[in-house]
Amino acid sequence: MEITKFNPNTTVQEVREAFGKAGKLLFPVNLPISENDTLKSISNSSTYMWYSEIQVNKTVEILNYLKTEQEKRQIFYPIYSKAERKANSELEDTGIYYFKGKKDAPFSINNAGGGFYYVAAMHDSFPHALELSKRGFNAFALIYRVNDPYADLARALEFIYDHAKELEINREHYSLWGGSAGARMAAVIGNLQYLRSYTERTDIQQADSVIMEYTGYSRVSKYDAPTFVAVGDRDGIANWQVMRQRLFYLSELGIPTEFHVYPGLSHGFGLGTGTVADGWINEAIQFWKNNMKK
Repeated sequence: MEITKFNPNTTVQEVREAFGKAGKLLFPVNLPISENDTLKSISNSSTYMWYSEIQVNKTVEILNYLKTEQEKRQIFYPIYSKAERKANSELEDTGIYYFKGKKDAPFSINNAGGGFYYVAAMHDSFPHALELSKRGFNAFALIYRVNDPYADLARALEFIYDHAKELEINREHYSLWGGSAGARMAAVIGNLQYLRSYTERTDIQQADSVIMEYTGYSRVSKYDAPTFVAVGDRDGIANWQVMRQRLFYLSELGIPTEFHVYPGLSHGFGLGTGTVADGWINEAIQFWKNNMKK
């Protein structure tokens, strides 16, 4: 029987079957998730290691949104060609899920963390992409190879640029978002020198903003993009003071920054729904808008 609406008791197998080829990468491919597991049973820190504030209702909302959208348009795009994927089977586990906003609106690429061990998209990039699409932005959630994440993010950016007309997006004023390991990815490709190095292209402009959550990235360069940071002061994985220091040095270079530290929050709080960080994404969006280059 075909599922028309997902709920917390829907199994992983039922979800994957409902989405066909687009369902393979909805859940981390390199974690021991059983096909018989339910959405409720995997919505916890035991499955999504290093993450907190995981809510099954958000997972259900995301999947129901994507299923509805899939009936109208393509929701998943491989970022590598068929020939490239045939030559390297690892590339099959990459691609972007498209959370569509308004036609010709700017776009974001959202990068989940997972310690460069797995991709925690269901909690760390899909929710953000969905919220951005609700506000009219076109948002892409990247599924990347954990052993070559920066190359995959660069390729995703190239793919979006080269298919802007088909995707109905504005190539200008884009932003890069990420949590934990994904935040490091956003910061690296948000740096103009790294952007040029990874893409070997000069037609792709630098991101207007980089939005980072809970990471310990400390490298500073005059080529970095305007940067917004949201962290918790009970993060036992990435010390929030590292990011405060980094933003101090970026500000000294004249690069716009905005820093938020939330008391009592640990690593991987995602959207922070129901916590002291609830609504942080609105401030991040405003930061992005304020730094859109003319």
